[in-house]
Amino acid sequence: MQQLHPTANKFAGIRQAPPEMASIVSETVPKFTAEALKSAAKQSERCHIVPLRLRRAIKKYLREQEEPHMKRKVLRLSESFSQIKEVNLMLPTSTSKELVEDPLKSVECSQRWKIKSAYGDIGLKYREDETVAYVASRMPAVYSALYRVLSEVRRRLPGFSPAKVLDFGAGTGSAFWALREVWPRSLNRINLVEPSQSMQRAGQSLIKGLKNLPLIQSYGSIQALSQDVKKSDRQHDLVIASYVLGEIPSLKDRITVVRQLWELTGDVLVLVEPGTPQGSNIISQMRSHILWMEKRRSRKLEDASGKECKALTTLKNGAYIVAPCPHDGSCPLDNTGKYCHFVQRLQRTTSQRAYKRSKGEPLRGFEDEKFCFIAFRRGQRPREPWPLDGMKFETLKEQHARRNPEDLEIDYEDQFISSEDEDVQDEDPISYDSDVTETDAITENDDWEEEGEETAHANLGSGWGRIIYNPLRRGKRVEMDICRSMDREGTEGSFDRIVITKSKNPTLHHQARRSVWGDLWPF
Repeated sequence: MQQLHPTANKFAGIRQAPPEMASIVSETVPKFTAEALKSAAKQSERCHIVPLRLRRAIKKYLREQEEPHMKRKVLRLSESFSQIKEVNLMLPTSTSKELVEDPLKSVECSQRWKIKSAYGDIGLKYREDETVAYVASRMPAVYSALYRVLSEVRRRLPGFSPAKVLDFGAGTGSAFWALREVWPRSLNRINLVEPSQSMQRAGQSLIKGLKNLPLIQSYGSIQALSQDVKKSDRQHDLVIASYVLGEIPSLKDRITVVRQLWELTGDVLVLVEPGTPQGSNIISQMRSHILWMEKRRSRKLEDASGKECKALTTLKNGAYIVAPCPHDGSCPLDNTGKYCHFVQRLQRTTSQRAYKRSKGEPLRGFEDEKFCFIAFRRGQRPREPWPLDGMKFETLKEQHARRNPEDLEIDYEDQFISSEDEDVQDEDPISYDSDVTETDAITENDDWEEEGEETAHANLGSGWGRIIYNPLRRGKRVEMDICRSMDREGTEGSFDRIVITKSKNPTLHHQARRSVWGDLWPF
């Protein structure tokens, strides 16, 4: 069905999965058909178009600012992000296990995790001109990445509809716009934590004129939110921290902030960072810490069984990863020189085309936003059948045996790579004009509509691997790098090169040819 590439062990430190695991077939009734597998596995979007309502809002906001020298301001903002990157490069690229798990081990118990690490005092402070430049150049790309991440959370958790949301480091409201596109009907209250007053003002200006908004409350810090909200009301269905942890130049402060966010999370926590080695390192560290922290908490609960322990029983016990990892074990990419990230292509908006710099060439009509992310959920990973359990696939020889001679036609599909199968990163359309129908007025019919439900969902069992990097299509074979679970409990993972051939499994080969970076792969 699936075979591991013989050169898979060229990746230092990467384990090769036992071949017998791919051949496990239970006697249960198949859960998926071939078409349902494709639908469930598809998580990517080839080229995202920023919604018309957001493009209108950005255009209107920038016109009201009347900011001169915008290209220069966008360049200065880019330089500020480069300085943040340089600060992160000065931090250790790999941290000791003890530091990630328990960075304040030497501090007295009474003071642990009570340090005053208010984001805003230690993060990047945005001036008025930087905020305007951010809206013009970065907001559409950040929105597109967040839309991609939250859309996957919705697909993986079809029963999850957040009513109360916390957006930490909200900036100009990119996450809010993505939330409204993904869950337009369920949102009742959104708490924003953003210390920059100019960012808060920009976010408020962008949503001016929109109807049927949830209750929105802005705070300058987590501490301010905690003081304003009763303890019983501090739990949020969904907590988001996007493109913000990298602006905190201290591992201890980052972990402290994430711990505070996790305590405010009643169900799902989503962290998103730029798709750089530094961003991936931040996500990996936070992943390790939260999983370690919840395992330690579970052990304490077991030790305290039969005793009253209010401090440990206020929240669901345990944590597992919704996406992108198919397991909760150590990251198999650690110490390999590779890093986990994804790409979302988007059509550039009018403001991006007007203000972003090009290196002596016409600016492309699209850009690729690289990002890293992780989504945690409280509780224990559900035990689900693996997608291929009970499924039987015909070989190419068996398919040929069923053909009628008069129906045979020459099939050139595997002789050439069709335009449909070309790599998403190789697309270079001549032009994108996503603003061609743009008008300034917000019409009565611009309310958000709920997206239709997919026909099949990839469950949260450990049987779905993740395609990391671009698949290689070589005629009648497809080679893919897959992060996958080594067991059905999702306690250990591996990173493997697998090869799908048309002769052994034409059905999965057909699916593999149409799979792209970031999609799921069934095991």
